[in-house]
Amino acid sequence: MKIAVTYDNGAVFQHFGKTEQFKVYEVEDGQVLYSEVIGTGGAGHEALAGYLAGVGADVLICGGLGSGAQQALAKARIQVCSGASGDADAAVAAFLRGELADAGVNCDHHHHDHMNAAGAAGEQEDGTSEADGNGEEAGCCESGEETGCCGSGEETGCCEDGGEAGCGGCGGDCGGCGGGCGMAGPPIEGPNAGKTCRVHSRGTFNDGTQFDSSYDRGEPIEFICGAGMMIRGFDAAVAVMEPGQTAEVHLMPEEAYGMPDPRNLFTTDVSEIPGSEELQVGQRVVLTNMSGQQFQVTVTERAGSSITFDANHEMAGKELNFVIELLEVIG
Repeated sequence: MKIAVTYDNGAVFQHFGKTEQFKVYEVEDGQVLYSEVIGTGGAGHEALAGYLAGVGADVLICGGLGSGAQQALAKARIQVCSGASGDADAAVAAFLRGELADAGVNCDHHHHDHMNAAGAAGEQEDGTSEADGNGEEAGCCESGEETGCCGSGEETGCCEDGGEAGCGGCGGDCGGCGGGCGMAGPPIEGPNAGKTCRVHSRGTFNDGTQFDSSYDRGEPIEFICGAGMMIRGFDAAVAVMEPGQTAEVHLMPEEAYGMPDPRNLFTTDVSEIPGSEELQVGQRVVLTNMSGQQFQVTVTERAGSSITFDANHEMAGKELNFVIELLEVIG
């Protein structure tokens, strides 16, 4: 297996389309055999996807990634793990241990060490709070998102623009893709992998409580199967379905949003985050680190001048049930 990482001076470069170098790792039996740094020649998003396919890359680890690049990589059958930062070698090691997830699932537990605290919190119509300086919002990872989202305008289980429960980029209650990017692992396999699929789905917890339904919204979910736009278990189910088929799937946390990681709990002084004085326990907010990455957290404790945040996905640790109806496979 070959893993390619957007690379700059030892670290994961944060913009896929502008990366000038990849560090490529040859991996066998979970161990790195060797690595080399290769130049891109200034190629752009779609050309980079073809370039990676040409060097035999199976997995891409990167920072920021747009929808166009994501689609191009999916067509090239390259598994994507975006949202990574810090040391490139460490990111690869975390991936091989199964600890690195696509953007929106596992937040970096070092976020509080690099937090951008500019901006004062204000209330939005949906009751979430927004920091004027850095686009921090309650329940959002970027601007306009709701609980559990990691892109823009996302809701439960969404991953990029307008996702829904079951997607693999964020989470929340929006409608478009799903929620919580799939945990790292081998590429999704099946006749529908890499193809655009349209499905209807209904998601429930084990007690029968419904948390999402595209049927109720009256709009199917469209996504590229296996591209990390949906949680891994949802992707795996759709990959082997036939158009017109309806399937019931039960997902353990490892196939959905993972288990809560205690390293994603952190405490900081209220004075370090202007506007946090008004935050209440249970409120969802978005913070931004020094590299510009935004991550969603929940306020779990207020004690004197300190405030504690939980950066785990709100659905981490939960078993999920889906009824999935595959309507169409496009290309």
